[in-house]
Amino acid sequence: MSFIETQERTELRAAVAALGAKYGQDYFRKCAAQDLKTTQLWQEAGRLGFIGVNLPEEYGGGGAGMYELSIVMEELAASGTGLLMLVVSPAICGNVIARFGTEEQKQRWLPGLAAGEITMAFGITEPDAGSNSHQITTTARRDGDRWILSGQKVFISGVDQADAVLIVGRTEEAKTGRLAPALFIVPTDAEGFTFTQIPMELENPEKQFQVFLDDVALPADALVGDPEAALSQLFAGLNPERIMGAASAIGMGRFALAKAVDYAKTRTVWKTPIGAHQAIAHPLAAGKVELEMAKLMMQKAATLYDAGDDWGAAEPANMAKYAAAEAATKLVDQAVHTLGGNGLTSEYGLAPMLALVRIAKVAPVSREMILNFVAQTSLGLPKSY
Repeated sequence: MSFIETQERTELRAAVAALGAKYGQDYFRKCAAQDLKTTQLWQEAGRLGFIGVNLPEEYGGGGAGMYELSIVMEELAASGTGLLMLVVSPAICGNVIARFGTEEQKQRWLPGLAAGEITMAFGITEPDAGSNSHQITTTARRDGDRWILSGQKVFISGVDQADAVLIVGRTEEAKTGRLAPALFIVPTDAEGFTFTQIPMELENPEKQFQVFLDDVALPADALVGDPEAALSQLFAGLNPERIMGAASAIGMGRFALAKAVDYAKTRTVWKTPIGAHQAIAHPLAAGKVELEMAKLMMQKAATLYDAGDDWGAAEPANMAKYAAAEAATKLVDQAVHTLGGNGLTSEYGLAPMLALVRIAKVAPVSREMILNFVAQTSLGLPKSY
């Protein structure tokens, strides 16, 4: 792993930053306020090759990896236009299909995902199965040459703008009869597939949904990969999820820090810019340090994942997500404090960030479950659950 980004990555970062600046937070907030989608930004990002930068070239992607896709997420979030669907469509779903899908599945889905012309959501969480995925009750049973899928999902992002959802269900193992995880591509227009929006106190164009699967009939080729190895395949999709969660948080932290620094340089009290006072400067400086450390861990995770080391990437991916969430939430709060009353006005755009950045601590995995993972796998401590 090099600590110096290649010229290609530097150019990608600059190009994405320019796209983010073209739209900016005002566009993002306008879409949220008017119940619109960020379609214009998404389509342009697709045309420029940003959305599918991590997907294989032979299927229309950029042929790069998660490192590059995390750059796209970070820079868009740093401009105030973070796109949640980048986490699920190209990162989770795209990677899983590219690595484990059949040739037909790759041909069917990857070119559209890469171009941003097809969007795919990801469904794992259930009302009674959040962090404990072993409690998933969505099941698939064989019916001739079809699968019949039944169950319920909750907090599924962007279902209303998705063409399909990669659903985590369970099938009966032929050898043991036990229920084992399995991944299915479910078109959102399939009969028996319905969804309802969950009201959220978030200023975000991308919404959350509850999904109902009432005996949804799927063809045999809806199953992704080997049902006997679905757990490892799911794991291969969750590392990118954590890397992208970290990238989003880092971008939001950068956005807030930039606002605070600009204000601290220009706001003058008693003939002195407030940024000259250590009570203002030191918390922002500490936030910068913490943000950069989280970014390094994210880059380590992305480098290991792109090298094919799923297990090696798991520890830094979880650590990066934890560190980025902690740093970003602290920085957004400090930015609001730096601006004082102005931090809560519409003009500066920081107040909505208080709720948005808080997501990073609870989704896609809570900080406590990350600490459990580190305690058990990195430190070898016993489980309490």
